[in-house]
Amino acid sequence: MSFTVAIDGPAAAGKGTIARAIAERFGFHHLDTGLLYRVVGSKLLEAGPLSDIEARAPVIAGRIVEADLSDKRLRDEEVSAVASVVAAIPAVRGALIRFQRRFAAREGGVVLDGRDIGTVVCPDAEVKLYVTAREDIRAERRFEETRNHPAAPGRQVVLEAIRARDSLDSGRSAAPLRRAKDAVLLDTS
Repeated sequence: MSFTVAIDGPAAAGKGTIARAIAERFGFHHLDTGLLYRVVGSKLLEAGPLSDIEARAPVIAGRIVEADLSDKRLRDEEVSAVASVVAAIPAVRGALIRFQRRFAAREGGVVLDGRDIGTVVCPDAEVKLYVTAREDIRAERRFEETRNHPAAPGRQVVLEAIRARDSLDSGRSAAPLRRAKDAVLLDTS
């Protein structure tokens, strides 16, 4: 039997931190679903010029295996930018939903965090959380995460990136970011 915890919310709200803590506390499997889109972005970048993304990205998404999620380059800024683009492609989302649902069907407990887990991927999850925070707080958190990296962006650039990502995530036609009606709201501000 499987028990699913679905955690959704915008970037830098703390959903990953909460998801990892729940998984560790209860011995559940954890999937940061954003990494799936980053894998697609990374593989597109590896393959050469970013052309014909609409056709190539779904093929890559359909071939992802769990081992792909451990690539250290997935957090690179260049990968992140491409991941945001591919996340808006309905065929990519369709392929990755299948991966996520297979993961959620594992025996024991699972925790998935992302943008559309409680609304699209696992609408019947036993527990749903929507984790959010004020955009200035989220931008400061993201700034602190990256400030020691070479070529780290300034606070204002990070805030603008958070705003742009929020707009992309909530404005896309395929599985937009939104709170499931039965999700518990956690404001981590």
